[in-house]
Amino acid sequence: MTSPQDPGSTVFFTLTIDGKSLGAFNGCEGLSSQVEVEQHQEGGNNGFVWQFPSRVSFTNIRLTRPLTQDTAKVAAWISTIPTGIDRPTAQISAMRADGSIVARWGLIDVLPVSWQGPSLDPANPGVATEVLEITHHGFTDAGAA
Repeated sequence: MTSPQDPGSTVFFTLTIDGKSLGAFNGCEGLSSQVEVEQHQEGGNNGFVWQFPSRVSFTNIRLTRPLTQDTAKVAAWISTIPTGIDRPTAQISAMRADGSIVARWGLIDVLPVSWQGPSLDPANPGVATEVLEITHHGFTDAGAA
């Protein structure tokens, strides 16, 4: 039996776009950022080199899951892109099986960049899965997404 203090061992992820749920996913990768650093050597100071932060970049996030009825919600969101879209905020929550939240990430200016549906091959039966890839302009307070 798990307690609220246990780390998430069986975790699933929920995705909401401007407060509208796109359902639960069983895989999430790419929650990361990288700060570029510029170095400056100060004359007469041989003890260290100054390190100044420059640009911050964020990787795309890939969410995976078996096909569900929520797949239609993803398709509806993606279908709005050709008609113009405001880049919404999003929230990804890591949840335990009992529904308690392990962690939460807010994302700014989210845009779907790729969706991959299942390979339907009767010779190779298996779980039909989908992969949604999104990009964003950074993290925000998860409570604000």
